Amino acid sequence: MHERWSQASAVATSLVTLVEARAALARRRHRSDLSPAQYRRGVQQFTDDWERLVRIEVNERLVTRAADLADAHRLRGYDAIHLASAVLAAERFTEETIFGSWDDALDAAAAREGLHLLRPRRR
Repeated sequence: MHERWSQASAVATSLVTLVEARAALARRRHRSDLSPAQYRRGVQQFTDDWERLVRIEVNERLVTRAADLADAHRLRGYDAIHLASAVLAAERFTEETIFGSWDDALDAAAAREGLHLLRPRRR
């Protein structure tokens, strides 16, 4: 991911990523998977990275697209928002769009939508 990120002319994500990333860090901290210092570093790194991201706004157009994608691919709500954000980013930018997630079902849906995947699909 870091290699692709450094080579990309832009990295885009949905606004909901802020909530999901911070919630994931907080969950890991409360399960003691992260020490307090690791948690603080993670939050700081994410905050620094967040400022460099193109943020796709959640609006009615995106939510409508996400609802259609959720239905078509049987996705969870936020997963559909992320996929719709990537599809709209791919339509907006002229360069190849690479979709990154750590969820096999979401990656499969992204591939069916014609997006290139950051990580190879597992069989």
